[in-house]
Amino acid sequence: MEASSKTPEHDDVLGRAAAWKAEGRGVALATVVSTWGSAPRPVGSQLAIDDRGAMVGSVSGGCIEGAVVQEALEVLRDGTPRLLGFGVSDNQAWEVGLACGGKIQVFVERID
Repeated sequence: MEASSKTPEHDDVLGRAAAWKAEGRGVALATVVSTWGSAPRPVGSQLAIDDRGAMVGSVSGGCIEGAVVQEALEVLRDGTPRLLGFGVSDNQAWEVGLACGGKIQVFVERID
């Protein structure tokens, strides 16, 4: 059997989200729905966020993930799903020393 570098909790985003719901917590789920160019996580990657700010999984990293968490907390408050878009053009990427740009879209919804 091959060992995994991921933690079991990181692998089971939906399982953790279901456990939080069973505990009575509000839960939002963020899912990468499209990418173009350079993107740190593939389509289908997920991040669950509870109403206490706990997280499991990943949709990106750095500033994008922080922005997704903030939007997820708003989704928990108002119930309105959101399609978020983030991107860096090739020219912007080159200016800061990156090889290429990319775009990512993340859908954030409340789990009821």
